[in-house]
Amino acid sequence: MTKINIVLHEPEMPANTGNIGRTCVVCGAVLHLIEPLGFSLSQRNLKRAGMDYWDRLEVHRYADFNDFLEKNPEAVSCIFMATTKGRRVYSDVHYTPGCYIMFGKESAGIPEDILMKYPESCIRIPMLDTIRSLNLSNSVSIVLYEALRQNSFAGMQLEGELHQHRWSQIG
Repeated sequence: MTKINIVLHEPEMPANTGNIGRTCVVCGAVLHLIEPLGFSLSQRNLKRAGMDYWDRLEVHRYADFNDFLEKNPEAVSCIFMATTKGRRVYSDVHYTPGCYIMFGKESAGIPEDILMKYPESCIRIPMLDTIRSLNLSNSVSIVLYEALRQNSFAGMQLEGELHQHRWSQIG
């Protein structure tokens, strides 16, 4: 299975983080949370959004970005930072198994001091210039599924089956 790492820098909204956690579980991705968090991990909204998947989520917490880098030194060579300030489109880069895709907090994104250290890693999702940004959990889904697509959805179920009928019953 292609393990992709999703990094949230100072997430503020528990519902978004819960949705992202659920998406990570469904995709086999690892979630990394960089503090401070704008909520408690025990909050009801977080668990409701993540539904019954939260206990199956591989999640790691870090005191700050430096702590994250210390504990994940390989991230330096394979990190993408999703930002509206990015100069490259998210679908124009190559995502390798084990890469890290970082997203910033809802109100401000990834701090520019961090972005300045990784200019070639900054990616963006195209959108109209009159709108500030997409919802964080939607942004994570868009970029994560592109990374998975590029890796042929390795280890994922590619076909579904009906519950009460079978596709093979169709002429």
